[in-house]
Amino acid sequence: MFMSASDDVRSFTEKRYALMALPLIRALESRRFAAYYCPTAAEAVKKALSLMPSKSSVSWGGSYTLDQIGLTDAVRAGPYRVLDRADVQTPEEKLEVMRRAMFCDVFLTSFNAVSMDGTVFNIDGNGNRVAAITFGPASVIAVVGMNKVCSTPETALARARNVAAPLNAIRFGFTDTPCTRTGVCGDCRSEHCICCAVEEMRMCKIPQRIKVILVGEELGF
Repeated sequence: MFMSASDDVRSFTEKRYALMALPLIRALESRRFAAYYCPTAAEAVKKALSLMPSKSSVSWGGSYTLDQIGLTDAVRAGPYRVLDRADVQTPEEKLEVMRRAMFCDVFLTSFNAVSMDGTVFNIDGNGNRVAAITFGPASVIAVVGMNKVCSTPETALARARNVAAPLNAIRFGFTDTPCTRTGVCGDCRSEHCICCAVEEMRMCKIPQRIKVILVGEELGF
């Protein structure tokens, strides 16, 4: 069978991701995270749903990855009590849903970067996502494309600041942040700064409270 150059690249990348996942899972587990590897997004959705008991209250922060793989749609259609800030009309109602999410049974998210030693990095504008990851919801499930994995904590933080944050600022249509003009972090203090809270999580305090599903695809930002 003929394989194009793009097929070759995809195959090589899939093999590389699978090889990287093995030591990364061990590193995450050594920091008391639960960790899994799914080669495809479809398998990741099934894995995430299997970790969510029926009738659980479920919420999530802003995550392109979750929407991209269809997990949020699957949750909305499933046997869960969903707290979705997209369902409300006013800023006050949105803030209330974000606050209530701190007490939900399951919080869904992705990460901005993960280093090969198992350290997790996240950047947030409002801070609700990093707050929920750190403390509050009984269970956190993070779906993370292997494209977000970096060699060291330093390069992971740099990725979060200079790749994930600018892309999200552009996605939201902000025009007053330097990163939407230059493509990289400008350490700004603008009204729409998307880097108000920077989280480095080196341990999961409650063992396996945070479940990390690594996916062998390029997902999100």
